[in-house]
Amino acid sequence: MTKHVQVAVIGGGVMGVSLCYHLCKLGWTEVLLLEKSDLTHGSTWHAAGLCTHFAHNATIMEMRATSVRLYRDQLEAESGMSTGFHATGALRITRSSSRMDEFRQVQGLGRFMGYEFHIITPEELRDLHPLAEIGDGLVGGIYEPEDGHVDPSQATQAMAACARKMGAGIERNTRVTGIRRMKTGDWLLKTTNGEIVAEQIVNAAGTWCREVGNMMGVDIPVVPMLHQYLVTDRVPEVVQLQQELPIIRDPEESWYVRQERDGLICGPYEKNGCPWSIDQVPSDFAAELLPPDLDRVVHIVEQASRRVPSLENAGIKTIVNGPITFTPDANLLAGPAFGLERAWLLTGSSMGVMEGGGAGKFLAEWIVAGEPPMDPIAVDPRRFGTYADRNYRVKKAIESFGLQFGIHFPHEERPAARPVLTSPIDHSLRQKGAVFGAVYGWERPNWFQYKDSGSETIDSYRRTNWFEPVGRECELVQQGVAIADMTPLAKFELRGKNVEKFMNTLGANCPPSKIGRISLVHVLNPSGGVQSEFTTVRLAEDCYYLTSAAGAMRQDLELLKTRSASLSVDVKCVTSKTGVMAVMGPQSRQLLERATNENLSNSSFPWLSVRQCEIAGVFVLAMRVSYVGELGWELHVPIDGLLNVYQALIKCGEDLSVGHFGAFAIDAMRLEKGFRGWGSDLTTERTPLEAGLDFFVKSENRSFIGRDGMLRRQESRNNWKMVLLEVFGEGIDPFNSHPVLSGDKVVGMVTSGGYGHRTKKSLALAYFSATEAIDDPDLKVEIIGTRYKATVLTAPPYDPRGERMRGWK
Repeated sequence: MTKHVQVAVIGGGVMGVSLCYHLCKLGWTEVLLLEKSDLTHGSTWHAAGLCTHFAHNATIMEMRATSVRLYRDQLEAESGMSTGFHATGALRITRSSSRMDEFRQVQGLGRFMGYEFHIITPEELRDLHPLAEIGDGLVGGIYEPEDGHVDPSQATQAMAACARKMGAGIERNTRVTGIRRMKTGDWLLKTTNGEIVAEQIVNAAGTWCREVGNMMGVDIPVVPMLHQYLVTDRVPEVVQLQQELPIIRDPEESWYVRQERDGLICGPYEKNGCPWSIDQVPSDFAAELLPPDLDRVVHIVEQASRRVPSLENAGIKTIVNGPITFTPDANLLAGPAFGLERAWLLTGSSMGVMEGGGAGKFLAEWIVAGEPPMDPIAVDPRRFGTYADRNYRVKKAIESFGLQFGIHFPHEERPAARPVLTSPIDHSLRQKGAVFGAVYGWERPNWFQYKDSGSETIDSYRRTNWFEPVGRECELVQQGVAIADMTPLAKFELRGKNVEKFMNTLGANCPPSKIGRISLVHVLNPSGGVQSEFTTVRLAEDCYYLTSAAGAMRQDLELLKTRSASLSVDVKCVTSKTGVMAVMGPQSRQLLERATNENLSNSSFPWLSVRQCEIAGVFVLAMRVSYVGELGWELHVPIDGLLNVYQALIKCGEDLSVGHFGAFAIDAMRLEKGFRGWGSDLTTERTPLEAGLDFFVKSENRSFIGRDGMLRRQESRNNWKMVLLEVFGEGIDPFNSHPVLSGDKVVGMVTSGGYGHRTKKSLALAYFSATEAIDDPDLKVEIIGTRYKATVLTAPPYDPRGERMRGWK
């Protein structure tokens, strides 16, 4: 007999069980979990159970904190079962000044989030961990008092017991053998114990997520990596302790050590990790381990023994060697499965127990409410595209494993598996000194070498070798003319007789009604938060052209297709078919007029207009827009003609000394204009009105998703407000996730920041949760542990009337 359920969850590890538990807590009791063997019989059962608050992203920090509260406080009371949670606290130690900067940055984010982190000296380490040596160049560390470790199996079983009590079904020894979408939109799952029809499905299969994904019809960029840890015999020094040791980690040496009863566990992460069963995980693999391979990690264990000498002579009781999953960036996948309706992923976490409790809650709230409870960008599965093929995911998984304890710098770029996607002018820009980063698989110039800056980015939390070159790029844009390659932008073409009707209901702003005009449209989620930002162009009565952030390509494609489906609008992604160059600066008109016969005067080609013109025999869509606050155009070019157009511009501008600028200069210049950036300043958590985008909101006599939620929030006490701050640092600039303080009270958080080279000001965009504090004359921004005076700017510091970009000046 076929069963019918609201949600079918595939996978009985901590992630899947947590999701069932939280869906039931939200009132969805027609939930069925399917596990091919027994609960926790994947990576959950052999996990070391570490739980931490430490994270560089607010959403992930909240997931981890939620897990701690769940395991420590909730489950035992609700289930009557022990979770085996040990509230030991945790330490991270370092010899590196850059690592100390990282610790202070995480401490600042924690201060905003309401979680406690303490920067400690080597002497304080001795008090917190009596078995640890403090010599050998140790400069300090960070103490996380609320951290601990849990028994993964006990915690999962406690959640399962609670879920069953609330009505969820859990079927063990039930393998899913086939999945297909029915005409009704429901999902039919074939299992070894019969068929199930589910309104929604969730792939929480962990180590087997790719196999389940193949049945669903989605490619999941996950690789199992083998992680080993050692469990020692009884250690006399541990037995003599009066209280349990805190977890201790050395990120430079890449190990953790925690107490396990009267012994210790030591977990090393080698720099060159070992992928396992890349193409097909054995279907009968369950609560099993791989043979130990101590040679791979013995050098790391020796280092850990020098820090915790009690390890050195401890006998080894067990060596655990089992697979854990890694995505290309080491963050989990929690959100919609691309291209599939009512299908979700909750998998790919390399720290499943640590994140599982909170991740299940996060996705349950997203499924029930239809929108995520926090900004999902860091965990949304759609952040990867088809470029993440086998070669990419394997190389990135090895890299991520080796950098499990790597420093996460503000502008970090990781080199493995690159390049993947390149612009036709990539080689030319490299010859000009471009230093590249990567966004959504695309190579994109971040900055250009200048004088003796060096050819590679030196990472730091402070000003580094690209600071002066970026200043030079900003000067070129301000005083002459320069070119930026913006090909990675996501680009879409919408056609159909109902396309105007669709566009009029797409977002908070009105789309352009006249052919050849441009407008900026923010698409909202139901509660009014900014889901997407589109530059929209009307090309014809039945055609619009849209561009958005490169990293949002899959999310935006899915959004446009889903919302326009009932109107039969044809949505095509043309990202790979279209190259983009920004030509900016006061001499940009002079340069372009040499390359084309078009009249580019203000009267003929006004601000926010678009026109097709010909350059070097190539038809180009020229858009009169500027994200940097200077006179300029974006040129949207058929990809196979981009190099010809670029070469023609360089030749026409030989006497104009045409320069180049990259993403870092763009970011610096947009801050001087107070322009908000999608993914940092604009997220699903805040409305466009809260973001200060009132000019782009046209809500009267219009209907669009999120309108009412946005207006309700504007009138509520929970309304936030974004402002532009000048920060008076001392050779240091804000970047993101810094708390803003009024006295000792945290009143807001910086979402993006940097140095404005044209205005000689250090600038930050920040949301204030306590809006009354905006008027405080003694505001401070805490940047890596130091508080700096900040002043609210009532107007953009560069060209506040917009005269330069509009060509009035």
